[in-house]
This record gives sequence, structure tokens and C-alpha cells, in this order.
Amino acid sequence: MTKPSAELATFAAQLRFEHIPASVIQKTEDLLVDWFGSAVAGAGSAPVEAVVRFAKTMGAQDGAHGAEILPLRGFSSPYLAAMANAASSHVAEQDDVHNGSVFHPATVVFSPALAVAQSIGASGAAFLCAAVAGYEVGIRVGEFLGRSHYKVFHTTGTAGTLAAAAAVGNLLGLDALQMQHAFGSAGTQSAGLWEFLRTGAHSKQLHTAHAAGAGLMAAYLAKDGFTGAADIFCGPQGMAAGMSSDADPTKLVDRLGTRWATVETSFKYHASCRHTHPAADALLSVMRTHNLQAGDLAHIQTHVHQGAIDVLGPVVDPSNVHQSKFSMGTVLALAARFGHAGLREFDLHFADEETRTLCARVAMVLDPEVDRAYPVRWIGKVTVRTTDGRELHAQVDEPKGDPGNTLSREEISDKAMRLAAFSRAVKPEHMLQAVQALWAIGSWPRVGQLLQDRPD
Repeated sequence: MTKPSAELATFAAQLRFEHIPASVIQKTEDLLVDWFGSAVAGAGSAPVEAVVRFAKTMGAQDGAHGAEILPLRGFSSPYLAAMANAASSHVAEQDDVHNGSVFHPATVVFSPALAVAQSIGASGAAFLCAAVAGYEVGIRVGEFLGRSHYKVFHTTGTAGTLAAAAAVGNLLGLDALQMQHAFGSAGTQSAGLWEFLRTGAHSKQLHTAHAAGAGLMAAYLAKDGFTGAADIFCGPQGMAAGMSSDADPTKLVDRLGTRWATVETSFKYHASCRHTHPAADALLSVMRTHNLQAGDLAHIQTHVHQGAIDVLGPVVDPSNVHQSKFSMGTVLALAARFGHAGLREFDLHFADEETRTLCARVAMVLDPEVDRAYPVRWIGKVTVRTTDGRELHAQVDEPKGDPGNTLSREEISDKAMRLAAFSRAVKPEHMLQAVQALWAIGSWPRVGQLLQDRPD
């Protein structure tokens, strides 16, 4: 076995529920409920419906033997259910994010873990343990790949494949060597390029669907004796060689078992790309402080890190709702008009004349202080010029949802209910019942169906 690949694989394979601090389990439960809302919210979205149709065509099964497709309210094989739920939970742009790795763990961890747990009858404790394994591995792989990777690759699609393999491999009881083989097979399938943003294509949902499915497949194959590259991370033709110019192998094993990266994960308050959140919060701060209305804003300059420019820069004239969530101008315009940029605001107002007028008044500039802090800290800074000639400034060091400015369980539950209400895929009383039950999933003897009712 090759280090550090072997060390990370050993950790993922040998992690058990009793090894995990109670605070980490509690945070994982929070992240699960947050993810659940996003998974339901994806129902009806065009890319999600396409993946769901694919799942129905390729492998429909009944509830006794299959896994639950949350946006469909039906069942399929674990592999295809994982793909469908991963696509669904990433489309609303409200799933969680880990700042330092610039990685969205929930969509590629909970989706395959839930599917497999339902399929094999795993306990709630085993499911939560597997999720922590997925978070810890995926976050470290994202940090290992570095900033250069994220400039071209969507880390959730690449590191996410390893996260999914770790979660499923832990549930399947892989030993350390089998887990390393699973990593090798997952890493060779890692994929996801940012080019889709230029035309607002559906590829972002394919990234998470593929990562969840490929990681699941890698773990099942390893269980059956299938071998993968021994050093998929640092080998001369491995992930670092092909995907990064600043990879740091020490990040893969950074304080394994003592630093719980899961608790560092942030919730998303606005329904948009996380790179827009710091600036949106800073703009809202300056508007509250000086009692400004949207019509008072003549120009908004956002001081950002390079990663924000790389991802948001290509979106200059958003043509659909999802693309508009990657437009700094659109997000700030909606936040200024409505006090937040939520699903309904995007759906109804992203192309309004007032939104487009405000959007044109927003500019991004690279800020050395913000860029130095990134990705560990995502600072929000804005300079606002008002219509009466004033120049105003604001800075937010921890956007809403970060660990130091986190959401309470009540806020997480409310967010999940709002997400479900937006898609109308679940009756409110059944969504509330499921959310309340999920807070106690650690005590479940078996992970079963989450949503009991059927669509009318």
C-alpha cells in the first residue's frame, strides 16, 4: 500500500460510529436535513427530470428491493437512485459547501449513502458514520487538489467521486486495501469541467450524478475483488499529475481522526453559487446600515477572490434561471430588491427589467486581501456608490451559514420546508414528518423510506 493513499483509505475503512465525537454526529444530522430539502426541491427541474427518466428506464425496482428517488417519489436500483438524488440535490444551489476545499459534500455523500443504506438495511448510526467518512475524504481530496484544479475542474464532480466511494465503501465494510482499490477506481472516473457555465448547460447536475454513481460503483467493484490504481492521488499519471499544478499530498491526511472537517462545512443561505454569497451579505449589510433601497444603488463594486472571477466571470448575460445563479450582478440585484436571493426570487424575477438594470451596475474586481484569505475564509467586501453621490463600504468576514455564523436547527428545518414547498413535490405535512424523523436517524435500527406519501 502506498502512502498517503493508504493512510486515507485505512481511515475511511476503519471509521466507526463510536469513534466520532457527538458534536460531529450532530453536525452531520444538520447537514443531512439541509441536504434533504435540496433533494426534494430539485423535482421538476429539466436536468433532474432527464436523469430521473434515465433512472426509470435503466433500472426500476419496487420499494422492497430498491432505493428511493426523492424527487420522483418512486424506486430504482441503488446506483440509479444515487445518481438521481445527487442531480436533484444540487440544482437548487442551496446544498452545503466546505470553504477550504471549495467542495459541496452533501450531494455526493448523502445521495449514494442513503441509496445503499436503504438497499442493504443499514442502521442509522452506520449511515451517519459512512457520511462522515465521505465528508472527511472528499474535503481532504478537494484541499489536496488545490486552487489550480478549481480553475478548470468542478471539484464536487472530481473529489466527489472519492467522497462517494468512501461513504459507500464504509457502509459495505471494505477493508483498507479494498478501500484503496475503490479510491483508485473512483479517481480514474473523476470528471467535471466548468465550460458548461458559458451557455447555461445542464452539466452541473451531471457532475454530481456521475460522481455519486461512479463512487458507488467503485466501492461495489472493490468489494468484489476489482482492483484500482494503488496511488491514484500522487502517482506520476494520477489525479495531481493530470488535474493540478499546486497539489499538496499532506492535505490528504491532515490530522485524520482529530480534525473533523465535517464540522467546518457551511450552509447556503442564498439560492446561488457560493462565490456570490459574501458580496450579497456585504451589500445587504451596507443597505441596512444606511437605510438604502434598491433604487438608491448607482454602482456596486464587489471585491473578490480569483476563484469567483474564474467561475462567475464567464456569465455575462444569463439566459436561464440556473445560469443566473452564477451571475454576480443578478444575485446582488435580487438581494437588493428582496432582501435575499431565494428560489422564488430567481424563478420569477431573474430577467425582470429592474433586475437586469441593477445587474448592469455590478462589477467584480480582484482584491488582494480577499484573495489571500481564500479559500479558508470567504470575505465579502463591497463599495457602493449611491444615486446621491455617496461612496459607502462594507465587509463581512463570515457569510450567513459559515460555521461562525451558522444556521440553527430551526432555521435548517424552515429552509427544508421552504425548499419542498417550492417544488410542490411533497405535501407539507409529510415533509414536516420526514424532517422531524431525520433528526433522530442515529437511533434508527434500519434506514427505510423517508417519504411515505405518494403524489396525487
